[in-house]
Formats: sequence, C-alpha cells, structure tokens
Amino acid sequence: MPAAQNWYVYILRCHDGTYYTGITTDVQRRVAEHNGLAPGRGAKYTQARRPVELAYYEVVASRAVASQREYALRTLSRDDKIDLCLGTK
Repeated sequence: MPAAQNWYVYILRCHDGTYYTGITTDVQRRVAEHNGLAPGRGAKYTQARRPVELAYYEVVASRAVASQREYALRTLSRDDKIDLCLGTK
C-alpha cells in the first residue's frame, strides 16, 4: 500500500491582481507550472496572468477534502480572500 500523500489547497495572486485557487500534491511544482517554468501546463486562467505568486496554502487530509476546501475558498469574496492571504481572517 502506498504511503499517504499530502494534499494542498492554494491561492495564487496573479499579475493583474486577481486570485486563482487550486489543489495539488506539490505546491512548488504547481506554481512553477502556472508560471510556465516547469513541464506541464498551468491553468488557462493563469497563462494570461503571469507571473503568479503563491499567496496562501494549507495542508489537507485527502483529495476529497482538498476539493471541498477549494470550492469553499473559490466562493469567498475578493476581500475575504485577501484577508485570508494576509492572515487577518
């Protein structure tokens, strides 16, 4: 049985000031992909908004939990996302 793998939910701040939320098992690799610096593709949304920077991430227990948390973060208002990224919420 393979070892349990950590899943992460992350928020990126795009060059145009917008925010992108996603899930991954490797945050650094995924940010590099979003910036076009690694093999693989970033999201279509971030390809036109490079460079992006990691604004927030959290570790979750499983892919299912990561997907649920990603949905919850995506539904936050812009101000709430900014507060979360700054650690004021």
